[in-house]
Amino acid sequence: MTDDAGPGPGAPPGDDRVVRAAGGVLWRRGPQGEPEVLVVHRPRYDDWSFPKGKAEPGEDDRACARREVEEETGVRARLGRDLGTVSYPDARGRTKVVRYWEMRPVADGGFRPGSEVDRCLWLPLREARRRLTYAHDRDLLERFVAGL
Repeated sequence: MTDDAGPGPGAPPGDDRVVRAAGGVLWRRGPQGEPEVLVVHRPRYDDWSFPKGKAEPGEDDRACARREVEEETGVRARLGRDLGTVSYPDARGRTKVVRYWEMRPVADGGFRPGSEVDRCLWLPLREARRRLTYAHDRDLLERFVAGL
């Protein structure tokens, strides 16, 4: 796995029509050795997705992914394969571009429910596929699975 620093592709600086974000497909081996991924529930949208969030000014994509995953799940993680980007319109009509990485847990600080994420679940791949709300997240899961 890689965990190199450095800027990743994203929106041009100052382009407020594009929201740059990053996140991860956080995974581990389950009790029987099968892969499990962590999915989060966002009460504001009542949806299930992968942990992700907007980049802070000057923050590179890798740092954003690590920070957002830890803030939303309590899990500090190491970046692995770059899974590419997912783009979709946000609630304000802007284009949201989210860059994702495969991620593995390094330390678990404990999940704390909040206003952004109120639940998170480790799920086997088949169950995660059923639980994910959006087609773009299911497609991302397929990208992840193809590289296992």
